Amino acid sequence: MKPVDIFLAVLVAVIWGLGFVASRLALDELSPSMMTALRFAIAAVPCLFIRKPNVSWPVLIAISLTLFLFQFLAQSYGIAKGVPVGLTSVIVQSQALFTVAFAAIAFRETPTRIQVFGIAIATLGLLMICGTVGFDFSVGAFAVLMISPVSFAIGNLLLRYANHAPMFDVFAWLYLIPPLPLFALALFVDGPQATWHDLTHMTVTGIVSMLAIGILTTSFGYWLWGRLLRQYTAAQVAPFALLVPFIGAAASAVVFHERFGLLRLGGMLTVVFGIAVMLLSRRTPATTGTA
Repeated sequence: MKPVDIFLAVLVAVIWGLGFVASRLALDELSPSMMTALRFAIAAVPCLFIRKPNVSWPVLIAISLTLFLFQFLAQSYGIAKGVPVGLTSVIVQSQALFTVAFAAIAFRETPTRIQVFGIAIATLGLLMICGTVGFDFSVGAFAVLMISPVSFAIGNLLLRYANHAPMFDVFAWLYLIPPLPLFALALFVDGPQATWHDLTHMTVTGIVSMLAIGILTTSFGYWLWGRLLRQYTAAQVAPFALLVPFIGAAASAVVFHERFGLLRLGGMLTVVFGIAVMLLSRRTPATTGTA
């Protein structure tokens, strides 16, 4: 990779890692459904100036619901219910092991022995993390959060059906789908009065956090990542995603004074190591395209 592209890949990892902190700040003022709705409403602005890509509506809706709506709604709910930001960033990245597993089931893409070894390591790490559930956040919050990487993985595979279209155009229109159902969910769960109060009483911190999440983390981050994946193989680009949980955990430790016990820290490092083994292993062309 060119030095400038290495810098851009690291920049995306930094943006995504800090995005978890911005999400936590925004969730201090908004409900999970409203925060997620605003995230995509802001990110969807470019679609006003871009023609719809040559992808059918059913495919767009299926990708958007899995890759974005369910993934980020579950992620927001978990953070709002007390799951630490640093831990959340690691759990979300476990999507890599689910992607490989689902690809084996749906497309009969047999993982290599090294990938199976990586999946086993990452699964052990998740089990170690499970051993810490119930101390500072509930089992329910953790269960909902686990929807995020699973949905993320399904969205990764569905994205194959839109690979022929320009990625920026596809993502711009994918962002257009989640806001309406999420706004409706916020009105139903929180009520019109509470929803209006939250929107009209946002602080500068909340507004800046939402703009950062919508513009930088979502719109710019995913566009830049897609651009890199078009220029280089996934095997070259994907390992940079391993920086995300470290940046997220470090930023959370500085901003929120987040601390980890030995079992949880060991589990987080084990998950990241298992993902590293999978991403850095030799992959088949079809699996590489999915990543």
